[in-house]
Amino acid sequence: MPCLLVLALFLWGGNRKILRISCISSIVKFVKHTRHHVHITAENVTAPLGCIHAAFIFVMTMYTQLYNRLSFGWNTVKIDMSAARRKPLPMVPFGLAAFAATLFALGLALGTTIAVGMLFFIQMKIILRNKTSIESWIEEKAKDRIQYYQLDEVFVFPYDMGSRWENFKQVFTWSGVPEGDGLEWPIREGCHQYSLTIEQLKQKADKRVRSVRYKVIEDYSGACCPLNRGVKTFFTSPCTEEPRIQLRRGEFVLATRGLRYWLYGDKILDDSFMEGVSRIRGWFPRNCVEKCPCDTETDSTPEGKKKNR
Repeated sequence: MPCLLVLALFLWGGNRKILRISCISSIVKFVKHTRHHVHITAENVTAPLGCIHAAFIFVMTMYTQLYNRLSFGWNTVKIDMSAARRKPLPMVPFGLAAFAATLFALGLALGTTIAVGMLFFIQMKIILRNKTSIESWIEEKAKDRIQYYQLDEVFVFPYDMGSRWENFKQVFTWSGVPEGDGLEWPIREGCHQYSLTIEQLKQKADKRVRSVRYKVIEDYSGACCPLNRGVKTFFTSPCTEEPRIQLRRGEFVLATRGLRYWLYGDKILDDSFMEGVSRIRGWFPRNCVEKCPCDTETDSTPEGKKKNR
């Protein structure tokens, strides 16, 4: 039920400028700050506590029931699961089926305690930093961009108030509703509501400048782990949910990032391509393409001079 609630909230308004959702799950893993933030965090606290309480009950139940059924010999230990050797007999029968069910429930309780407990620590880390994983990645790329071009600017993350206590108070308030109305949030002094958006636009422009143009020399079917592209390409396939793109000989691709044996980029479409499709991007093997010798897209260096490496 909580996952369904989070999914509904995400579909209702997952955009940062509409509603910033806070839950660490496979659906909204990198988003934060909603009016339900406190309730989700409280759920991540109470669920492990309840499971710890249930695990204690299960352990004590099995201990007391098995203790009255144990019999020791010279070199054997026997357990009689038919009935307890005590009077009066227990009100609730504890047979083999009950023992198996209790043991299974104990495993679920311990698993839930560990899993949800880890979610709670991750949630609290995000709250204290007031920064999601995606936003941390944007900040890291901003520092790399400034260092690469040797710019005289400093990027300050607008939503980190500079103190963990101040970030904590933004979420946990006396009213139970975090600060902010879903459209505007408290920001650090010297920043404004669109500081992060402007930085993202700069990174997008820089990404287009640094992209490299490749020509497809061999067909690629778009398989996740292609068998005909070599053993190293097969075993080093990127472990990501990002798609692969199908390539045909003679096409051109604009690569923006890559690994040793894989590249990620956009296919350059011609006018004859079907309408309604603006971009086709994804991963493809590096040995299917070759760098265009007349690629001039990486020659320009906006925003300053590149740093010599």
